Formats: sequence, C-alpha cells, structure tokens
Amino acid sequence: MSPNLSKPSSTVTKHINGFNPSPFTLEELLSFRFKVWWTTHWVGSNGRDLETETQFLMLDSGSGSGRPYVLFLPIIEGQFRASLQGNQDDNVEVCVESGSSEVRGDSYDSVVYLHAGDDPFLLVKEAMKVVRAHMGTFNLLEEKTPPGIVDKFGWCTWDAFYLTVHPRGVWEGVKVLVEGGCPPGLVLIDDGWQSIGHDADPITKEGMNQTVAGEQMPCRLIKFEENYKFRDYENEKEGGEKKGLGVFVRELKEGFKTVEYVYVWHALCGYWGGIRPGVPGLPEAVVEKPKLSPGLETTMEDLAVDKIVNNGVGLVPPHLVDQMYEGLHSHLEAAGIDGVKVDVIHLLELVCEKYGGRVDLAKAYFKALTASVRKHFKGNGVIASMEHCNDFMLLGTETISLGRVGDDFWPAAISDPNGDPNSTFWLQGCHMVHCAYNSLWMGNFIHPDWDMFQSTHPCAAFHAASRAISGGPIYVSDRVGEHNFELLKTLVLPDGTILRCEYYALPTRDCLFADPLHDGKTMLKIWNLNKYTGVLGVFNCQGGGWFREARSNKCAAEFSHLVSTKTNVKDIEWNSGKNPISIEGVQVFALYFSQAKKLVLSSPSDREEVSLEPFNLSL
Repeated sequence: MSPNLSKPSSTVTKHINGFNPSPFTLEELLSFRFKVWWTTHWVGSNGRDLETETQFLMLDSGSGSGRPYVLFLPIIEGQFRASLQGNQDDNVEVCVESGSSEVRGDSYDSVVYLHAGDDPFLLVKEAMKVVRAHMGTFNLLEEKTPPGIVDKFGWCTWDAFYLTVHPRGVWEGVKVLVEGGCPPGLVLIDDGWQSIGHDADPITKEGMNQTVAGEQMPCRLIKFEENYKFRDYENEKEGGEKKGLGVFVRELKEGFKTVEYVYVWHALCGYWGGIRPGVPGLPEAVVEKPKLSPGLETTMEDLAVDKIVNNGVGLVPPHLVDQMYEGLHSHLEAAGIDGVKVDVIHLLELVCEKYGGRVDLAKAYFKALTASVRKHFKGNGVIASMEHCNDFMLLGTETISLGRVGDDFWPAAISDPNGDPNSTFWLQGCHMVHCAYNSLWMGNFIHPDWDMFQSTHPCAAFHAASRAISGGPIYVSDRVGEHNFELLKTLVLPDGTILRCEYYALPTRDCLFADPLHDGKTMLKIWNLNKYTGVLGVFNCQGGGWFREARSNKCAAEFSHLVSTKTNVKDIEWNSGKNPISIEGVQVFALYFSQAKKLVLSSPSDREEVSLEPFNLSL
C-alpha cells in the first residue's frame, strides 16, 4: 500500500485509502508498543480502536461470514519505517517515518503488506515468507537454529543480586541449585559485571556504587573488560596467580559439570548510557540527545526512557560500531563466555537524527552485531531483549534466533512502579498475555523467550506452567538459597536439561480476538505440540492490563474472579510446526489434566469445562 503526499516529509501520516472497518462486523487483533521497548496485544472493532505504534493487525469478519482473515503488516521501504494507528473517523492510518529531519519523502510504494487467508496461523506464516522474499534483510526462524540454551535449565543473576552481582555469589547460587537437585545448564550474569562510570567521575573510577536498579542508567561504559569485582577474582587452586572473568568462568564450568553455557548481559550501545567519549581503548563516541517520536510520546511512562532521555546516549558512529562489538565480544569469548543477552535494543530510533535516520542507523548496528556474533558466538549465541519493534524484526534477525516476547517478569519485592500492591498478581497475567500474543508474529523471526521468573513468587506455579508449555528456555532468577525445589523439579531434569515442547505456544483460535486481561470472561488458552501429543494450557489472567485513557497498565480488580471456559482437542493446531501430527480418523483422545491428576477419555466433539480462580491454571 502506498500513501502519497504533496511535499516531502520525514514523518507521514495518511489513512489507508478505502479501509474503514466500521461498515462491517469485524474483530481486530493488534500488537502495539505500549512502551518504547515492549509491545502487547489489544482488540477492537473500529478504526479508532487501533493504538499508535501498531506493528501487527489482523481482522476477522466473524464465523460464517465467508470472508477470510486479513493481515496488515507495516514494513520498511528504503529509509522509512511504517506503523499503523487509528483516528476518530474510524480510518486506519499508516505512519511512515525516517526519524531524521534530513531524510524526507513524499511517495511510498510498499510500506504495508496485506495478506488474506482462511487459517489465521497459516496466514501469518505465509505473509512473513512473502515479506522475507520482498525485503531480503532477515531470516525466518525456520531457517535458523536457536542456541543450545533453549534445552537447558538456567539461572539468571538479575533478581538475585541486581547490580551487586559478584563471583562468590554466583558460585554459591549455582552450588545451592546443584545440591537441591536442579543443576543449571545455563548461567546468565546480568547487568552489574561491566566497567561503567558517570561523566563527572574520573575515567579511572568505576561507578559500581550505583547498586539500586535505575541508578546505573545514566552511566556509560569505560572499558571492555569486566569491573573490579570479576577482574580481581583469584584462582585459589593456583595460589591466586591468575585472575579475572576468564578464570572464574573456567572454574565455574569445571566445578559444576552441568554448566555448559555462561552468558553475560550488555546493552546494544555498550551500556544504558552508551560509551563514554574520549576514553583510551574505546572507539570514538558522541553523546546524543534522545528524542521520542510523536508515536512514542503516547507510550507508557518508563524509568529507563526518562533516565536515558535526560542523560543522553554515548553513541558510537555507525562506521565505527564494528570496533565496539569486536572489542567487547573478543574479550568475552577469550574469557570463555558462550553468548550474550543484548538488551536496550530499541534505542537507536531516538538518536538517529544525524545518522541518516532510524533505518540506516539500525542497519549499520545490526550488521556489525551480526558479524560479531557469527565470529565469536557461533552465530546464534544471543538473547535479544527490549527489541519489540518491526525495525529489529525486519533488519536485525538475519542470524539472531532467540528473543524475549514479553515485558519483564516483575518480582513480588518490586511489583508495580506505581505502588499498587495487587500488581504482585495482575502483572503476572499481563506478562502471560504479552508473551502469548506477541509470539503470533515475533515467533516467525525469533524463538520466543518468556523470560525468567522466581520459584518462590506467589504466582510461581502460574509462571512455571506457562514456561513448561511455551517451548522456549526455562530459567529462574531466584535469590541464592531461596528456591521452591518441589516446583522446579517438575521442570528440570537431573542433568540440567528440560523437557521442551517442539513448537512455540500460541493462543487458541477462540481467544485470538478476545481480551483475557480485563473483560471478566475470557480465559487465556494456549497450545503447543510435543513429538506425539499436543498440550493445552488454560490460565485465568483477568485482573489488569492496558488502559488507553491513562496510557498505562493498571489494576482491574472488578474483573478478577472465577472464569469458566470450554476446551476441546481441536483447540490444538495439530498441523503446525516441523512435525505435524495427524488426528484424522482418531475417535478417542486421552486427556491428562496435570494439576488435577485426572485422566479423561474424550471424543473429538467433546468439550471439557474448566473453571479457574484468578491466577490459577490447568494444563
């Protein structure tokens, strides 16, 4: 679809000619950016129901209408990136933007791709293949191999330590898990290992006194090497003659045989605040003032965005960014690190004014990142995070094959930034819904990662069940010694591996166009496939979610109550995945209800009723 303007502009908003859904009985499913970094699902029936920064829109004319499902995918053309939004006249608008006042246009030939079909799941896959052939800038998940960590139980240091992470604590954390019968195959050392500092501090001063989450965001990277906590780690077996991250990683793997992978965290631009300019040994950097686009100004207030906008980003120019990744990744590889969690990915569009706009800057960064990952981490040793935008999906997934599909897991100790005590519960429902619905389109680019959780959280069983059916990696961020081993042993095998579904979990057809967060009646139902069987998960997530007027996620306690739904074996899309399962001619199915420990024999037409209290589940 191709909007045209009379004069060139860097940002164009134009309604899609002839598309006003109001005259028809339509249901809309969309995925939009509710934060700069993250998207979530929304439903509606009119053009005005669309949110700004919509990345994915599917329409359903209703059963029996004879009309197909219709998918709208905003994509990239030249130096311009598109998104969708609604207006009060019930038109659907396409917003085309370069992100730079120096890059303007007035005519666009292919900024939205439209595809129609009778099967909503097949529709998305077919559309993505067409876009893949048209753009040639990414590879589909089916063309790539996810990293080996997807089959390992993992432990992440973030909620265990936050910025105070240190080698002895990591060692003790792994030791307790091993002794408890849940040995990790992956250890992810999150934020807190790097050498960072404030601009006002001497270059030689590491700012690791910033130990409260959020305080580190104004800091910038001051060296590629690890900070003093890991740099001063001594090898006790050799009399302390050898020190550093590499010694620690080697001892960790030798001391705990199940630990096959050690990953570390870093931001796309080096650190939250980028790289500090003028530091010997680091590439040149310029502090750029971030600017939110009109669409991003409508997103939810976010501490990370506020800190970064106020402090600026030490940006390495695109022609030098390969030096940044080479310096960082070569050191990590030499230290025995197997991969990286690359965070804060959707930052480039805020600082692209001088660099040819968002598309050109993203292409340069993703090209350099891809080359470095291929060289140092086998091409796929990455967890992508804070990456929920079509720029990354369409330009950054040539080799990256694993990424987060939901906002962060919120521990009970942190909960809602606005101080709502009920968020210990309703935010967990939001997390489930983010992951399930985002996977519908993101799962074509990256293997969905539903994030870590804590096994002692009040909703731990809720999270554990969703990870079990997700088909993605399973890792926790338990504090050292604070574990629910009874729960963990339902997920983890004694050798540090997990039993993982073969596909990735998606919503069932009957809840695709429904609201499982705050309509008071819809259950989240998700399905996946094993080698010979299907899996169906039912979750009561009602109780909070996105409120358009407040531009925020909020509690909706009036909807948090007992919900009932019907389940049927055909809720599972048996023909999906690499190894479809034929159920043709099958007259009897054996259904095992895991939580109730109940076996039921069912015909293809039988419907089993499931009733659940808030934040309860049935597999």
